[in-house]
Amino acid sequence: MKRRDFLKSVSGLAAGAALPAMPSVISSAKADARSETLLIVSEGGPNNLDIHGVGTNVPGYEVSWNCYDRLLSHEMKTGPGGVPYYDRDKFKGELAEDFKIDDMSVTFKLKKNAKFHDGAPVTAKDVKWSLDRAVSVGGFPTFQMSAGSLTKPEQFVVIDDYTVRVDFLKKDKLTIPDLAVIVPCIINSELVKKNASEKDPWGLEFTKQQTAGSGAYKVTKWTAGTEVVMERNDDWVGGPLPKIKRVIWRMVPQAGNRRALLERGDADISYELPFKDFQEMKASGKLNVVSLPFSNGIQYIGMNVTKPPFDNPKVRQAVACAIPYQKIMDAVMFGLANPMFGAPKDKPTEVAWPQPHKYNTDMDKAKALLAEAGYPNGFETTISFDLNFAGVNEPLCVLVQESLAQIGIKTTINKVPGANWRTELNKKEMPLFTNVFSGWLDYPEYFFYWCYHGNNSVFNTMSYKSAEMDKLIDGARAAAATGDTATYDTDVKGFVDLAYSDIPRIPLYQPFVNVAMQKNISGYQYWFHRRLDYRAMAKG
Repeated sequence: MKRRDFLKSVSGLAAGAALPAMPSVISSAKADARSETLLIVSEGGPNNLDIHGVGTNVPGYEVSWNCYDRLLSHEMKTGPGGVPYYDRDKFKGELAEDFKIDDMSVTFKLKKNAKFHDGAPVTAKDVKWSLDRAVSVGGFPTFQMSAGSLTKPEQFVVIDDYTVRVDFLKKDKLTIPDLAVIVPCIINSELVKKNASEKDPWGLEFTKQQTAGSGAYKVTKWTAGTEVVMERNDDWVGGPLPKIKRVIWRMVPQAGNRRALLERGDADISYELPFKDFQEMKASGKLNVVSLPFSNGIQYIGMNVTKPPFDNPKVRQAVACAIPYQKIMDAVMFGLANPMFGAPKDKPTEVAWPQPHKYNTDMDKAKALLAEAGYPNGFETTISFDLNFAGVNEPLCVLVQESLAQIGIKTTINKVPGANWRTELNKKEMPLFTNVFSGWLDYPEYFFYWCYHGNNSVFNTMSYKSAEMDKLIDGARAAAATGDTATYDTDVKGFVDLAYSDIPRIPLYQPFVNVAMQKNISGYQYWFHRRLDYRAMAKG
């Protein structure tokens, strides 16, 4: 996108126009509108506005978080570097005015003045319908609900118009936290049901294209791959009324253009820039740059263990020995990541996640393992990545491609459009790929439930199945629920050790969230989903 095109979008703000193409002329009225408008630029945008949709991508999470409410949210605390950071262990009501946790249930009293964007009241029947939908549509949202043992519509009970009870199937430490993630959002049930059909009983096609929530913002315009425009919901009761009245989020594929827009002051905030740019912008001091490690997150190389040759553990170990770890840290990440490799051989496994594995780059060992596996001359395969995050993924894959070639593994790089990435992951057909997973709930057993359990979620991208692994993950979850620390510690160490001996995926590093913003932007908060929360942001 050219600078003048971006400025055109700002010039129409005072008149309330939907981004008209007119000359950029700054007036006092337009300056006021600009001060109440947040201009975001990023590499990719949402492919679906509904977190329950099929294949909704990570940018779609940002829309859902800001446009829908949940019963619960997290309190904030002071995080690294003084940045406001969600408190994993403390909760507050969002749509709930009050909630009471009993031994085998939690009861929510709803705020009686809460309204959906069309003015309809938010009632207990909307809550039940929304949670029923989340556990019933299948795929990612239903698996996410199961992570907190929320699996059956019968668990969601309407007591009266403004009271709803959630019954627990079993004691599970993750149930309450799971009600505060993005998926259990509350949807305008009557509106969506009017736009549903026999083939689409949950109205997924309708909510793909427009929001139907009660959240702090509502989407007023969405052009896939180009822009999202959101307006503040002045009737929002989920928290203090946001200071930002309008959000314009533009997709600008070229990193150089995004950086130029920021440095000229034509954009307020950006992420997904090359790490070299973030380091240079930090050094210049003209912008505020926040860098924080992903909570419970790792970038990794994954191998589909159901497909030869990656069904052979020695092949996977060979690849783990051939990864150019330090080159990736230096040339791709520019130090903005925590290494997840090269732990000392005698270092005991910790009751923690993420933690480094003990592999290092060792080409001789890689060649020997490949020969032992029956591939002395290597083989051919493809390595795939998500184009939505090409700034990191492409140079990373090029370095891996070059390194694997040295042991005879010839790879072709497969660039998957961001809008299709989640769908491709779900097919479980890509043999070799890089991806990021960051667990919304910051517990080791949660990460492993998603990524290594034989239930084979979308994020078990390797299609890895092990009865021993399942027993350890399930054991840790059960032990956490009852406070059995000794069993919990043993099981966590056990599943980490097994993950690193079977090595279906190779952790590379724990990435950092890097966000660059103008000096007059305040209120940035770090959240488990790593996306922007506009609700606390302001322009000075």
